[in-house]
Amino acid sequence: MKLNRLASRAIFILCCASLAACTKPAATEKVDTSKAEAAIKADVAKLVEEFNAHDAKAVVEHDMPDEVSMFHGAPNTVGKEADLMMTAKQMQDPLAKIAVSNEKVDVAASGEMAVYRAEYAYTMTDSETKKPVIERGNWLIGYKTQADGSWKIAWNVVSNTAKATEQ
Repeated sequence: MKLNRLASRAIFILCCASLAACTKPAATEKVDTSKAEAAIKADVAKLVEEFNAHDAKAVVEHDMPDEVSMFHGAPNTVGKEADLMMTAKQMQDPLAKIAVSNEKVDVAASGEMAVYRAEYAYTMTDSETKKPVIERGNWLIGYKTQADGSWKIAWNVVSNTAKATEQ
């Protein structure tokens, strides 16, 4: 009888130890957020370069298929095709160009998402006066990592901070 109790307790302890071993969180690899930050800043720099070269197709290649764009004064666009139409329309203005400053990137500890934020200056032709103007504002971009390790834009928000002023 004593042997059965001892064997039962030993089996119980072994089962508990096995379960405890199964529930331990897996060791996670620390994400190099500085590497992600540099990759995202490089992606935005390339996007700005392509926008300023008026290459709408190249600009939307930075997007995820279901990317959402939110611009002040305009309905949201969803998807690469809608973004391509909006971007191509902006590029009909020969003066259209963008510059960014005060860039910051916040990368999630998981390394799966990041938020890029910057101030922008957008040069364009005023639709009423036909004179060159500069619009200034804030730009937020939500990035997600892809299966190949690259970063793609999931959403972006462009919000002007004041009325466009003449150059």
